[in-house]
Amino acid sequence: MDLFEYQARDLFEKYDVPVLQGLIADTPEEAAAAAAKIGGTVVVKAQVKAGGRGKAGGVKLAHSPEEAATAAEAILQLTIKGHKVNRVMIAQGASIAKEYYFSVLLDRSNRTFLSLCSVEGGMEIEQLAVERPDALAKIAVDAIEGIDLAKAKEIALAGGFDQEIADKVAPVFVKLYEVFVKEDATLVEVNPLILSNSGEIIALDGKVSLDDNAEFRHERENLERDELDPLEAKAKEADLNYVKLDGEVGIIGNGAGLVMSTLDVVAYAGARHGGVKPANFLDIGGGASAEVMAAGLDVILGDPQVKSVFVNVFGGITACDAVANGIVGALNTLGSSASKPLVVRLDGNNVAEGRRILAEANHPLVTVVDTMDEAADKAAELANR
Repeated sequence: MDLFEYQARDLFEKYDVPVLQGLIADTPEEAAAAAAKIGGTVVVKAQVKAGGRGKAGGVKLAHSPEEAATAAEAILQLTIKGHKVNRVMIAQGASIAKEYYFSVLLDRSNRTFLSLCSVEGGMEIEQLAVERPDALAKIAVDAIEGIDLAKAKEIALAGGFDQEIADKVAPVFVKLYEVFVKEDATLVEVNPLILSNSGEIIALDGKVSLDDNAEFRHERENLERDELDPLEAKAKEADLNYVKLDGEVGIIGNGAGLVMSTLDVVAYAGARHGGVKPANFLDIGGGASAEVMAAGLDVILGDPQVKSVFVNVFGGITACDAVANGIVGALNTLGSSASKPLVVRLDGNNVAEGRRILAEANHPLVTVVDTMDEAADKAAELANR
């Protein structure tokens, strides 16, 4: 489970990570009241689980409660990378001398923890990793030994901090690692971690992902799961493995590996068709009954950004004829609410019968394509029309 920024801030405060005051608001009036309570210059920040908020107009300075209300009114009307803004955080303004980056995460490939650190914070870390990889230190963290003060200083020095600042940031790294371990997180990130003009180290913007498998060890009520994106909430109710992305081609597949590959081929094909991109990750798992398919299509077709849908299924335990019947049944169930073109690629167990069923149904929205690459190209083409 990914946390909203204000939830990460509150979690940091619980573990004595230095943060600035922050209050949440759901209306312009609440934003004005929060700004008045904090006093001085504040920052009104959209609370969505997506990056690029500043570029999208989701972060605004306000020098008075009235300005905070005006900023909140504008931000609460935004949709950022497909996520509707329903809440803002009113954060205390900061005087920034330097911006840094720090994170600790689960490194699945090496079966250990990993810390990323850089004296160059503020920008998207993916951009820094591509443009200036030498500026981003990657330090393995032993799960038994963890990050103590000595390890924290090692990480800071590797990230380019001088000795004086390393001594200042190291205790904060230790506290952030405490958050990571005690809250059973898979990611704790601060970008930026700042040095203020008065010489303080402050976690200005945090991102935390919690391991749902460890939920039985925690009381998470205060994390407000009901603030999920409406489409993600609908998918969760249907037990679908769904993640919303910022694109136009809806994706349905069976198996996480196949869906990930589908995202790649759609992104590659989209470069040839106006830059369209995948709109979601949706894995329907081993079962592709009419009910499961209908639930998946209902979620994807409810996304106004989706212009076409790519159904990519490899028949295994669930044969292709069952998948085809699921698609036909789903379209019959959804009726007029299914109004966007579907490109279907079937392969594997009983594929010939599956294709025959779809051909016989002859649904006007369905195009059957034999190969994955060709189907991705067709879905991207339809989305770009």
